[in-house]
Amino acid sequence: MRAFGTDFAVPPGYLNTPSVGIPPAPVAAAVAESVERWRTGAIRPAEFDPWVARARAGFARLLGVGPGDVAMGASASQLVANVAAALPAGTRVLAAGGDFTSVTFPFAANPGVTVTEVPLDVLPSRVEGHDVVAVSVVQSADGRIVDLPALRAAAEAAGAAVLLDASQAAGWLPLDVAWADWVVAAGYKWLLSPRGSAWLAVRPDARERTRAVAANWFAGEDPWATVYGLPLRLAGDARAFDLSPVWLAQVGAAVALEYLGGLDLAQVAAHNVGLADSLLEKLGLPPRGTAIVSLEADPGRSAAAGIVSSVRAGRVRVGFHLYNTADDVERVLRAFE
Repeated sequence: MRAFGTDFAVPPGYLNTPSVGIPPAPVAAAVAESVERWRTGAIRPAEFDPWVARARAGFARLLGVGPGDVAMGASASQLVANVAAALPAGTRVLAAGGDFTSVTFPFAANPGVTVTEVPLDVLPSRVEGHDVVAVSVVQSADGRIVDLPALRAAAEAAGAAVLLDASQAAGWLPLDVAWADWVVAAGYKWLLSPRGSAWLAVRPDARERTRAVAANWFAGEDPWATVYGLPLRLAGDARAFDLSPVWLAQVGAAVALEYLGGLDLAQVAAHNVGLADSLLEKLGLPPRGTAIVSLEADPGRSAAAGIVSSVRAGRVRVGFHLYNTADDVERVLRAFE
């Protein structure tokens, strides 16, 4: 099918983007070409450096930050660990109850840190008395969106640092998050990139509060000059927190992020939310203004109706993205008949 100016090979009823996004044809083609070069021995390591740079710049553009403020990694939790491991003993972290554990586990794994969970809807009002707030912009389980303006105001008033996980938001929700100390996102969901791609935006004044827990050759100022020997010599910007790249993932991410960066994300959000709220309305439920819908439903019945979805927190979770249509809404409705 063709949607938003490109082609997708998405089957009807695919509503599982919150788990795995489906790439546009040019993304899959770029990865396939690299696989063929690998298969035939034509590949050279340095040829992936431009892909990494393109993907980094694409993510930076989506967040409204500079490429030098973005670290590249393989997963959200691995990048969050650069923040969590740097926190000194006695740090008090505030989190949303039931948030995805890639956000909370890295902090809980630091024995000197206390993590307190509160309901998402009251989180901004509980910031006082905490040093760091770590929360997903959009909740994985049910699509609820944190009140970002209220959180920003509360954090600034309390002097608290903020880490945002945009894995369920970046790619469909226009984001004004450059104010946050750290913003992380995995690429394989709404960003339509291969798994093994993720990024962490680090505000310049937060670099000294971030630790390179997986310091490696690629995190050097000139990676090809830091492949052997000491002393430690990391890049002077957020690239100091880079992981050695997952090559094929970066190829796909470069193409996907450039494609998404050329879209009007307000239109993407209107499309996605319009379908999600249409489903809720036809089920007699109030609109929620998010691309993710969590339903009390029989997973077996949903699958029998040709719906590809996930079960999260005991409920069937569906998500609407670029390639979904009103026909997908009708397919879900038929599962409730």
